[in-house]
Amino acid sequence: MSSLAPHMEAFLREHLVRHRGASQHTCDSYAYSFQSLFEFASQKLKVAPSALMLDELDAALISTFLVEYVTGGVPMGRTGKRSLRLHLPANSSCLDLGSS
Repeated sequence: MSSLAPHMEAFLREHLVRHRGASQHTCDSYAYSFQSLFEFASQKLKVAPSALMLDELDAALISTFLVEYVTGGVPMGRTGKRSLRLHLPANSSCLDLGSS
């Protein structure tokens, strides 16, 4: 099992900023989206968000999160707008969560 914190920090601070040149607003949007996912997962798995492990975020849990998010079951940000954005190719049939 692996803690999520070091992976998320590396993704948000190194990959997005250094390797992708993302703006602070983009990083904040990603951070909020992941926060929503982790809060959802912690409720479903009955553990604190800080105790979530990488292998607990399986495809079924993430799919359930996305369905509930789209149908309004997951809370929105302060603005009332849905801030989770998925950038998938038009012909993509699945969400690839691997590194690029």
